Amino acid sequence: MEKTLTICRGIPGSGKSTFAKILGGQHYEADMFFIDEKGNYQFDITKIKDAHKWCQGMVQSDMILEYPKIVVSNTFTLEWEIKPYFELAKEYGYKVFTIIVENRHGGKNVHEVPEDKIQMMKDRFEVNL
Repeated sequence: MEKTLTICRGIPGSGKSTFAKILGGQHYEADMFFIDEKGNYQFDITKIKDAHKWCQGMVQSDMILEYPKIVVSNTFTLEWEIKPYFELAKEYGYKVFTIIVENRHGGKNVHEVPEDKIQMMKDRFEVNL
């Protein structure tokens, strides 16, 4: 059975999480790190590196267990942000698909990322990774 890692990229509110859930399989995103035991989202910018390390660790754990379908949805605006996932895929024999999700549906920015931060992400978004 072919093992796949699908990476969904896009700015906040583009629909990455929704699309990732539609794809099925094991789904992770750094934002999951900030969900407390009661299901509340408690973002803490000082822990963003920890959140991404957690996300990568979860993906690696699933690759060790050879889950056939893993999906990661994060902004991935720059190449260095996505590189660890390519390295994991190579190490564990996963075929990688990258998908850019665009907000063409009027989706809501559920994490209330400020517009100036979203614009910064749009400005630095590297399309050809």
